[in-house]
Amino acid sequence: MQFPGQGKPPFGILFDSDMGNRIDTALALALLYGLDGKGETRVISLSISKPALAAAAFTDAVARVYVGAVSGAFGSFSRTLPVGLATEGPGKEDTPMLSKPLAMKKADGAPEFPHNVHKLVDTAEVAPLLRNALTSQQDDNCAIVLAGPATNLAALLALPGAKDWIVKKSRYLVFSGGAFPEGGPEGHIRADVKAAKKLFAEWPVPVIVAGHELGTALPYSGESLEKDFAWATPHPVAEAYKAFRPMPYNTPTWDMVAVLQAVRAKENYFALSEPGTVQVSDDGMTKFVASAAGKHRYLKLDPAQKDKILQAYHDVLSAKPQPRQFRFRRPVEEKKDAKKDAPTKKS
Repeated sequence: MQFPGQGKPPFGILFDSDMGNRIDTALALALLYGLDGKGETRVISLSISKPALAAAAFTDAVARVYVGAVSGAFGSFSRTLPVGLATEGPGKEDTPMLSKPLAMKKADGAPEFPHNVHKLVDTAEVAPLLRNALTSQQDDNCAIVLAGPATNLAALLALPGAKDWIVKKSRYLVFSGGAFPEGGPEGHIRADVKAAKKLFAEWPVPVIVAGHELGTALPYSGESLEKDFAWATPHPVAEAYKAFRPMPYNTPTWDMVAVLQAVRAKENYFALSEPGTVQVSDDGMTKFVASAAGKHRYLKLDPAQKDKILQAYHDVLSAKPQPRQFRFRRPVEEKKDAKKDAPTKKS
């Protein structure tokens, strides 16, 4: 929540994903919270299009690890965000990257990674959650990262007045999906073609697309896993990585690209295409058509930046988030300073 008179807080991110289908989504969430812990951004909304309760539980568990890191209270139940969860759609099944970390126990039998999502009522309805997250922000001070199919964002577009809030509060959307400038069907597009078409046709602010080709060219090395997450052992994302596929392996970083671009756009890690329009075919293929009036752009990889991007991943993931400082002056301090600075009355 933001309060008037406190100045502008760090740029906020609404993170919508299909957590549980690909391991890079879990890495992207860790990257996002790592950037939050550095004070570069704020995680202001978490929502999931995969209608699996374990996806919400895992997301909440990851959030609690980072909340504990900055507050000193691991497993804290007081400061995490509600998790929005879709109730319909493909992918209802649990996957090992979700179920195995959630099943881990401590020596005393307590969950290794506590969470507060046990029933559907423990989650939030997605579209209102996204709208409310937007309305609570200062104008032009947030962005949305879409690391999954466009299902939830299409639902947001259907809410009365939602487009106005998107325009007023958010600067852009970064979508991990498609293949550019023209490519075969990509998973996030193919999972909900109707929603993807709606998003590219109706989303009212600029859309930056991180295509399949980018994440494939920027693999995360499984050999660095233990080092990167050593500040919290065990770590749910590291355990999910081990459960996703037999070790050792490297994974493309499709969703991590989207997070890095959304938060560190000024670093110019990636080049931007000319403006245009993304077209989605019925079979999930994407095509970029250049147009001066278009609101869409796709990211391009500069080979000279590759090592810098991979190093950024490791630097953020391996750094324990720092305890939070007050971002703004507390009212009591303001009153004391005002009294101290007030001119004295001359006799």
